[in-house]
Amino acid sequence: MRVAAIVFSTVLTLVAVALVARTVASMVGVIRLGQPAIGRTNEPAQRWRTMLVETLTHTRLRKWSLVGAAHWFVFVGFGFLFLTLVTAYGQIYAGADWALPLIGHWWPYEIVAELVALLTLLGIAFLIVVRQLAHPRRLGRLSRFAGSTFWQAYYVEYTIVAIAACILVLRGLEGALAGGGWSLHHVVSYPLAIAFAGLSPAALATAIIAVATVKIAVSMAWFIVIAVNPTMGVAWHRFTGFFNVWFKRNADGRDALGALPVMHSAGKPIDFEDPGEDDIFGAGAVENFTWKGLLDFTTCTECGRCQSVCPAWNTGKPLSPKGFVMDLRNHAYAKAPFLQASEEARAALPDAVKAEADRGLVGPVDEGFVIDSDVLWSCTTCGACVEQCPVDIEHVDHIADMRRHQVLVESEFPSELNQLFRGLESKGNPWNMPPSARLDWTKGLPFEVPVLGGGVDDLGEVEYLFWVGCAGAYDDRAKRTTRAVAELLHTAGVSFAVLGEAETCTGDPARRSGNEFVYQMLAQQNVETLREAGATKAVVTCAHCFNAIKNEYRQLGLELEVVHHTQLLNRLVREGRLTPVAPEAGAGSGSASQPITYHDPCYLGRHNQVYEPPRELLGALPGVEVREMPRSGSRSFCCGAGGARMWMEENIGTRVNLARTTEAVDTGAERIATGCPFCSVMLGDGLTQKQSDGTAGDNVEVIDVAQLLLESVRRGTLAPREDQDAAASTD
Repeated sequence: MRVAAIVFSTVLTLVAVALVARTVASMVGVIRLGQPAIGRTNEPAQRWRTMLVETLTHTRLRKWSLVGAAHWFVFVGFGFLFLTLVTAYGQIYAGADWALPLIGHWWPYEIVAELVALLTLLGIAFLIVVRQLAHPRRLGRLSRFAGSTFWQAYYVEYTIVAIAACILVLRGLEGALAGGGWSLHHVVSYPLAIAFAGLSPAALATAIIAVATVKIAVSMAWFIVIAVNPTMGVAWHRFTGFFNVWFKRNADGRDALGALPVMHSAGKPIDFEDPGEDDIFGAGAVENFTWKGLLDFTTCTECGRCQSVCPAWNTGKPLSPKGFVMDLRNHAYAKAPFLQASEEARAALPDAVKAEADRGLVGPVDEGFVIDSDVLWSCTTCGACVEQCPVDIEHVDHIADMRRHQVLVESEFPSELNQLFRGLESKGNPWNMPPSARLDWTKGLPFEVPVLGGGVDDLGEVEYLFWVGCAGAYDDRAKRTTRAVAELLHTAGVSFAVLGEAETCTGDPARRSGNEFVYQMLAQQNVETLREAGATKAVVTCAHCFNAIKNEYRQLGLELEVVHHTQLLNRLVREGRLTPVAPEAGAGSGSASQPITYHDPCYLGRHNQVYEPPRELLGALPGVEVREMPRSGSRSFCCGAGGARMWMEENIGTRVNLARTTEAVDTGAERIATGCPFCSVMLGDGLTQKQSDGTAGDNVEVIDVAQLLLESVRRGTLAPREDQDAAASTD
């Protein structure tokens, strides 16, 4: 039997190693088809630290505590228990009592090996139960596993079960062969050792060889299966995940959020004032993605965490971040033989390969395209998928690259964006309003708002530039926030000035919708204005303006200290420069404290990690009870406005803003607070709909945190100005 085991294991191992080596070389070849990825090897020491911390401590998977703990044990088992595979080979080739050199039968190692095997078995059993409880047959599209390749997941799960079971059985047989008595060498496997103690030494030796052969067979079969399935991300991520984390966008471990990457063509930044004739704008074919993009697609584990938090998917849209990545991965690997073949060799390729090469990237799937247009344009760029992904896939960047190609090259995009682009190009704002109306919000204020060029010659004369933003200047609801911030800064004695007509849109909606040309035009204009004005510090009320000026203008060489108004106002309250005052007894709703819930704007929270200042500010308001929604903080649900979705119709599924408003209303809050004018508009529209159908009370309102603070501060410093508030609502 031993001879047969040796022959069988040797042949199987050689086949497995050869196939895996061939597949690894093939996968590297596919990934190298991508364009150069800039900035992926800087700060190597930091990258090693980030990769080791993320992988060894499972920082991202710990966001799902029980699942994360179970996966950690499986992860550790996969690596540590490799030594037990070596032992299995030794038992077949050298005898049943063979032990690892140097380590031998050192009892601390054997205890750890048994514990790891047991915990791996328990961990994978828990994950199997989780998969079944969350199976699409029970939850439908609400299952994060909807769309995953189930046979692959099952195969991996039961392979791990078989290997862990083989290890424990082998340890029991070894314990029985050693005498079967209690010892530190067989703490976990002692019951099995007792069970096998009745067998003869020869039978035990034969059983050890048999089980060791099974263990090798299961392990090598696993390698063969993944070798013939290079798109089997549920298995391959165990290897590619290390590389994907190491090459992530930010060496320090930050998510690939905030600024979108600078557009490159063939590894060089595109000069939008004089683009080259051969420049590639965005991703119009799978080979237009960078090699890091192709590595992203390869690494997808199909775990569905991204899908479970996606606002589009959760409201019935066709976009699943997981499905998006899987479709691109499968297309890339199917098309790769065509891309790698010479012109002469392509004619001889199988018809299936040539058909894959002919597929367009974006268009109706039923006409053969890879990604449906509705999938591409459903994204709000909220970043929830990126924040949740355990292997650092950069979904938003890839969607943005595809949108760029659709807008700049194909001119294929939702028709509603035409009006957005016209307004941005001709009037410098998405509302298509005249620049002369940018200061209309100042009417009725009891003090003069300093304007650059109208009393202020240089922003060095004031502490802050107050960046009003297009919404803050033109939208009636946002104007109330703008007035509130200006009044609070004036009350606190903070000197500030605004740009007035010199301010134009930051370009965020243009960039997020793929129109990089318009973004560059607006951004360059603003950067030049800010430089000439001598701006050093800015306070911003719009989360999208905040992100653009703070993060994206840095790509254009502008270094500016940017704070969100909730950050600055919170600091002013902490310093005692603004003093909130409790309402009089019996005022307002009549309750001891007014229930308020806070909605985290995606571009303030996830994209820029500003979570606590707004909450601290609300907590400082007397007579307020803050109630968190089920999805809040880093797991907050989008309002539906990001990614230029605010200017697009939403005709598929439930409206995102309505789903979020429902969550807010269900807390019982009388006021839904936020810190972004886009969120205020979307939640306000959602609230209006719910009030019209009777599912929300007329006493509920959407309000900015600054307005709440102003109400409280006014009680102690100013008489109410209902007339001015009324005037603001009619602007």
